[in-house]
Amino acid sequence: MYQLDITLRRGQSLAARDRGGTSDPYVKFKIGGKEVFRSKIIYKNLNPVWEEKACILIDHLREPLYVKVFDYDFGLQDDFMGSAFLDLTQLELNRSMDVTLTLKDPHYPDHDLGVILLSVVLTPKEGEHRDVTMLMRKSWKRSSKFQTQSLRLSDVHRKSHLWRGIVSITLIEGRDLKAMDSNGLSDPYVKFRLGHQKYKSKIMPKTLNPQWREQFDFHLYEERGGIIDITAWDKDAGKRDDFIGRCQVDLSALSREQTHKLELQLEEGEGHLVLLVTLTASATVSISDLSVNSLEDQKEREEILKRYSPLRIFHNLKDVGFLQVKVIRAEGLMAADVTGKSDPFCVVELNNDRLLTHTVYKNLNPDWNKVFTFNIKDIHSVLEVTVYDEDRDRSADFLGKVAIPLLSIQNGEQKAYVLKNKQLTGPTKGVIYLEIDVIFNAVKASLRTLIPKEQKYIEEENRLSKQLLLRNFIRTKRCVMVLVNAAYYVNSCFDWDSPPRSLAAFVLFLFVVWNFELYMIPLVLLLLLTWNYFLIISGKDNRQRDTVVEDMLEDEEEEDDKDDKDSEKKGFINKIYAIQEVCISVQNILDEVASFGERIKNTFNWTVPFLSWLAIVALCMFTVILYFIPLRYIVLVWGINKFTKKLRCPYAIDNNELLDFLSRVPSDIQVVQYQELKPDPSHSPCKRKKNNLG
Repeated sequence: MYQLDITLRRGQSLAARDRGGTSDPYVKFKIGGKEVFRSKIIYKNLNPVWEEKACILIDHLREPLYVKVFDYDFGLQDDFMGSAFLDLTQLELNRSMDVTLTLKDPHYPDHDLGVILLSVVLTPKEGEHRDVTMLMRKSWKRSSKFQTQSLRLSDVHRKSHLWRGIVSITLIEGRDLKAMDSNGLSDPYVKFRLGHQKYKSKIMPKTLNPQWREQFDFHLYEERGGIIDITAWDKDAGKRDDFIGRCQVDLSALSREQTHKLELQLEEGEGHLVLLVTLTASATVSISDLSVNSLEDQKEREEILKRYSPLRIFHNLKDVGFLQVKVIRAEGLMAADVTGKSDPFCVVELNNDRLLTHTVYKNLNPDWNKVFTFNIKDIHSVLEVTVYDEDRDRSADFLGKVAIPLLSIQNGEQKAYVLKNKQLTGPTKGVIYLEIDVIFNAVKASLRTLIPKEQKYIEEENRLSKQLLLRNFIRTKRCVMVLVNAAYYVNSCFDWDSPPRSLAAFVLFLFVVWNFELYMIPLVLLLLLTWNYFLIISGKDNRQRDTVVEDMLEDEEEEDDKDDKDSEKKGFINKIYAIQEVCISVQNILDEVASFGERIKNTFNWTVPFLSWLAIVALCMFTVILYFIPLRYIVLVWGINKFTKKLRCPYAIDNNELLDFLSRVPSDIQVVQYQELKPDPSHSPCKRKKNNLG
């Protein structure tokens, strides 16, 4: 085994691929058909300077290093700018060498495409036993597929902490941005990039002074920091978005554990961006072997329990809890290769934290025996474990996935989880054995429920789908019909369709109106929650499995499979690009309305007991407050808080506590996706142990 250390220095006289006579170049390194490194993008420059380092472990020197340069085109296919090969057998061992590679296009060998300058050091690693663990440095596409782009590090110390710190960024506002539309305004949004981590802000329509107030975190892998590339864009429907300007933040120049307010001038454009940037120490994230287990070490376990004890409620409110995931093995996986085998590896995700196991080659029953630890920022997060098949020449193949809400985990229990399809609507082949432990502070978790939910940076782009549009319409219709049926019921009381019922309703109406007080509103909601709770514990659970939603999801899955097979056929949907964004907006609005109604229903149905108990505590508090404190004082305090909030906290992120609470309650679609499928009785840890003993 060899270690190849490469420093990508710069490019000279590269080819122009954009209309302005420039390019936005970036570089890929490939070995054996597999992408092992991708550089950052240097915008509008034919002589870019990267100064980026890559460390690659390679098994042999037969395969050359393939260097490819591309011009980045937002929303379009990137343009090829040339390629070159570096023969690794010609390198001297343990010696730094400067290399100049002349870029060529195989189709146009006479064209002058410039050069790429590298520094390389090749070091032999033979004789050392290395258990290689893959760290997540992925170029995640917007689709569920991704190309492998990983940095392999040895697990010499048996336990490795994966990132050194957290960069917390708050995008506040833009000032005097450049007008890109004919109306003298823009629809600006901002894209951030740190290494291979990306974030895109929301779009602010028709303004040159947008107020974003968005907060997100990046992982900091390098001790000295890194550079955040920031670009501002103007959203244009139906055509390529306009470039407004760019700027950078050098994290090495910022002090730790301190919030910095930055006003950044946009280069190659006009205006400023205002940010708050905070660098903090690393959270509890690591990969280790089963032999090194945090919770089995009594001293370490006591320290973790102490960190999340009730006495430390107000210490670091963002640190809600600790999650340990043992990825033990999988059985009966799908064969993805022509040999009838697979090369499976496992991706463990918690919000925006992603870690990988090593790959077990040519095996349908892989043993990983890895322990992952995460810092929990929101107890309502969902742990996602996905199994892929590694392919040398193309994207990794999906083998199966499970999604496990943290609040549904039973500590210390090794379970066989049936792998599901991409949509999490039905089973696929194979099971995965996991043992999960969650330790958290309930008070911190409750307080975090009332602030905005962390958004995933990498999500599938919204697509227009007839089935999805129909599904969201049916879900919205079901929510509306509840209100319509309630209105019909009330109207029937007025019409005396059932005299006993109308008489009872009339007496109740007189009693409530004569004795009504404001505190009775939360009291009625509290009684409804309590009534449903006693129905559930007495065995008279009126909650029914939502077969309608399951059927809709299955239909949508069939449509996805059909789309994959008939991707070349252009249907009616593909021909209505002019109204596609409008249709997607309608589709998303229907989804939001339906989800809102379903979340309210699921709160009162005790779908997530933790949230229902939290609602009971809140309603009790509101009832007591409204009973003892006059309404005018409550409104006065509320108004003073609203009017003075911007004066007290100028950069506070606006939020609605009720909507933040409901965002943690799963919709009916999510309830189906998170349902645990029953494994085959033959898949059990006990049976496996007996077989091994036999």
